Amino acid sequence: MIYHAAATLFRTRGFSASSMRVLAEKMGVEAPSLYNHIGSKSELLRNICFRIANEFLNNMKQVQQLKSDERSKIEAIIRFHIFMMLNHYDEVYVANHEWRQLEDIYRTDFLNLRKQYEQQFIQIISQGIKKGELKKVNPSIAVLVILSAVRGLEFLNLKKKQLDTPNLTTEITDHLIKGLIQ
Repeated sequence: MIYHAAATLFRTRGFSASSMRVLAEKMGVEAPSLYNHIGSKSELLRNICFRIANEFLNNMKQVQQLKSDERSKIEAIIRFHIFMMLNHYDEVYVANHEWRQLEDIYRTDFLNLRKQYEQQFIQIISQGIKKGELKKVNPSIAVLVILSAVRGLEFLNLKKKQLDTPNLTTEITDHLIKGLIQ
C-alpha cells in the first residue's frame, strides 16, 4: 500500500516535488509513523524501481523457459508488458521516468538490470530470425519499437476510459508481431 501510494504521488507530482509529509497525508497517517516503515523518499523510489525491474526480469526468465517458438515467446513478453502497464501503471511509470532520481550507485544497478532485460529480449528475437520464424530485422531496433509502442499506453487516459483490456492486448500484440513475421 505504501509503495502504490508513493508511486501515484511520484507519477503525479514527480519525485523531486514529492515529500514524505504529503505521502503521509494522502495515506491518512502521521509522517512520523510513516518513517517507522520507510527510511526515506529515496528508499521508496529505489524499492519501486527495483520491484518493477525484477517483475520484468522474472517474467523474462519464465518466457525463456517456455517450450515454444520464439514468436510465442515474444507475444508472451508483449502481453506481460501490456498487463503491467494496465494493472501497475503508476509503478511502471515511475520506473520508466523517475529512475533518473535514484542515487548514483542504485541508478547504475537499475540501468544494468534494464540492459540485461533488453539483451535477453534481443536474444529471443535473434533466435527467431536464426530459426527462420521471424523476418530479418535489426533485433535491437525491434526491441526498441516494441517497448516504445507498449509505453505508448501512457498516452491513453487509463483512469478515465473503460478499456476492453483483452481486445486492446490482442490488437497491440497482433500489430507488433506482424511487423516481425515473414
